[in-house]
Amino acid sequence: LLKKYGRPTPEAMVDSAMSHIKILERLRFFDIKISLKSSNILDTIEAYRLIHKKVDYPLHLGITAAGPPFSGSIKSSIGLGILLADGIGDTIRVSLTGSPLKEVKVGYEILKALELRRKGPEIISCPTCGRCEINILKMVREIEKEISTLPSNLKIAVMGCVVNGPGEAREADVGVAGGRGVGILFKKGKVVRKLKEDKLIKALIKEARSM
Repeated sequence: LLKKYGRPTPEAMVDSAMSHIKILERLRFFDIKISLKSSNILDTIEAYRLIHKKVDYPLHLGITAAGPPFSGSIKSSIGLGILLADGIGDTIRVSLTGSPLKEVKVGYEILKALELRRKGPEIISCPTCGRCEINILKMVREIEKEISTLPSNLKIAVMGCVVNGPGEAREADVGVAGGRGVGILFKKGKVVRKLKEDKLIKALIKEARSM
């Protein structure tokens, strides 16, 4: 195959997989799952698209040796996300340098983003701008720890200002938007009440737990 293709191209990966599949089928063994992982995102996507047209066996998706947590998560999200959005793939594996727990978390987040499977609520938070006068990052981290066991269909918003916050996050089930020393709690874009800044997190968590 290397002589024919010169390198591990998508076509070479598919040829290799098909030759192994034929061996198993000749032996009347059909409990097969196919994996065509590569560390190259574009090669991986093309290989899975090609094999998807040829066989009906389940496909195990992954970007192999994706790298350290930050860049590896991005590579995995792009590669797996494109394929899953096209309806290709049955199981996934996120391969990162580091803790397997991080791999599992990233995998769940990929599935959550595509609305294929949920594990824990979804948090919507703004990137902040000149109007933001609260520590959004600190709030999000605290809220993440507290809500991990809540029902997975909840959408929770943490927004930096009361000007755009409730409107931009009106699809959220519940959320908070900050201001200078004060903020608001809102549900489905409608303001419920005004609170002091140091009360926002507790109020949001309490409201989410009651839903």
